Amino acid sequence: MSDDELRARAQRLRLVLADCDGTLTDAGVWFSAEGELAKRFSLRDGMGVELLRNDGVPTAIVTRESSEAVRRRSEKLKLPFHFDGIREKFAHLPHITRLTGADPSEMAYIGDDVNDLEIMRAIAEAGGLTGAPADATRAVLDLVHFRAERPGGHGAFREFAEWILSLRA
Repeated sequence: MSDDELRARAQRLRLVLADCDGTLTDAGVWFSAEGELAKRFSLRDGMGVELLRNDGVPTAIVTRESSEAVRRRSEKLKLPFHFDGIREKFAHLPHITRLTGADPSEMAYIGDDVNDLEIMRAIAEAGGLTGAPADATRAVLDLVHFRAERPGGHGAFREFAEWILSLRA
């Protein structure tokens, strides 16, 4: 895809969607007999959320898991939307569109695994942008417009945000 087409897609953006586990985290979780204890998030990724918001593009998390830690992180980042417990992300896309008012052509999505493929493909085909952390699965890496140099949970989202902002400049 040409740089001009990528810039045109970035100019249309009204929402960035991010998978959580493996994208905003390193895909690890501390787990005990009582359940999930903690997840690790990158503060640099949080700054990426803020930089996008300052440019008029909000971020939302779309995750398969239902996690209090992720809900708290969403609140801390002041995300306007948070979608958790979403087993079929692509099937949830019409709901995301209705709730946010953003068409898939006005969205970007960053994810890392096979459960992200369908929604990423739909967004890319509609005219949106896609990205992946360096340690994403091969199927995801082969699909996306942007491949971060950093792995999930270690600044990959920040790289994606900066790439989007450079296209919008």
